[in-house]
Amino acid sequence: MQLRDLMVIDVAVHPIEMLGTFPLGARRLVTFAGGTFEGRDGLRGTIAPGGVDWQLARADGAVEIDAHYLLLTDEGEPIEVRSVGLRKASPEVAERLARGEAVTPSEYYFRTHIRLSTSAPRLAWLNDLLAVSTGERRPDSVRIHVHEVR
Repeated sequence: MQLRDLMVIDVAVHPIEMLGTFPLGARRLVTFAGGTFEGRDGLRGTIAPGGVDWQLARADGAVEIDAHYLLLTDEGEPIEVRSVGLRKASPEVAERLARGEAVTPSEYYFRTHIRLSTSAPRLAWLNDLLAVSTGERRPDSVRIHVHEVR
């Protein structure tokens, strides 16, 4: 198995909304304010309004990620993104992230698996691949490095 760089997604996010404590942990909602993406072969565009990440903050400090959003290429082509994964940090690093401090990605684990879907004929190849990502939580955004699994 090999990984090939596919794209980098920069998601501007609104503040985390706390939805309450549930049996498996604290449920949180992160809505997307916008953003951009850029990838190989000239793939680039913006993040459409309406994206969200339903998170579960577990008692052990891990955050389960379940994000669903839409990319729009500069040509107006839609690319649906489903991203499911995990962010895990030590209690000290998690506190720094929660305060909005800049934390280097090497200090925590942030990985997702990604499925892409599009109706754009020139991008149909995206429908038939699996991708994985490494994430970087920033004070007001998230940077996602997406890699095609070959």
